[in-house]
Amino acid sequence: MTAGASYTFHRQIDKLFQNFLALGAMVEERVRRACDIIQSGDSEAARELVRTDYQVDEAEIDIEEECLKILALYQPVARDLRLVITIIKTNNEIERIADYAASLAQRAASDRNPPDEPDFPELLSDFREMSHKVIAMFTRSLDALAHQDVELAHEIFHLDDQVDHYRNRAYRTVIQEIPRRPDRAERLINLYILARHLERIADRATNIAEEIIYLVEGEITRI
Repeated sequence: MTAGASYTFHRQIDKLFQNFLALGAMVEERVRRACDIIQSGDSEAARELVRTDYQVDEAEIDIEEECLKILALYQPVARDLRLVITIIKTNNEIERIADYAASLAQRAASDRNPPDEPDFPELLSDFREMSHKVIAMFTRSLDALAHQDVELAHEIFHLDDQVDHYRNRAYRTVIQEIPRRPDRAERLINLYILARHLERIADRATNIAEEIIYLVEGEITRI
């Protein structure tokens, strides 16, 4: 690669990486809004999150196309190649996280208590704690990627175990409550699905952490 081509290549890589981080920040904000909707039940906010999901899809496609163009034009090797591969793979993970956020918001907004129906404070409390862990995981995965920080990536694995604990506790609570409140079985199942959506976001953040380790160390890790 000539000096001029090398300069152009690294400029394009830098621009690609910045666009990719901008997508991550966009989706992080969407996850935060979805988690707020679990507590507020704001149906208008949920509709807006779903309506604007196309923005994430378009950005994800643009980034993937740019990655493929760079691979075709410059045929990068070693760490540069790993960076492009990492962006392609985590780009898809981030798009899927946005999908889960939209589904989470939509389901949470449809799951509000009628005035005469008792609340389920133990489940909603779990969602508040669980939401904080999930947001922390995704935020750290983006930070670890931005700074290519393997140590921070490893912290995400520990947080994933905590999220799994909350998901399991929500499952046990639902199983216990259904026999006591059979007329509320549908709502109880819906609450468990909310926990599953949160767990799925955490799983995707864990996948991103694995790709960061591959980027920095060239080692494939699966947790």
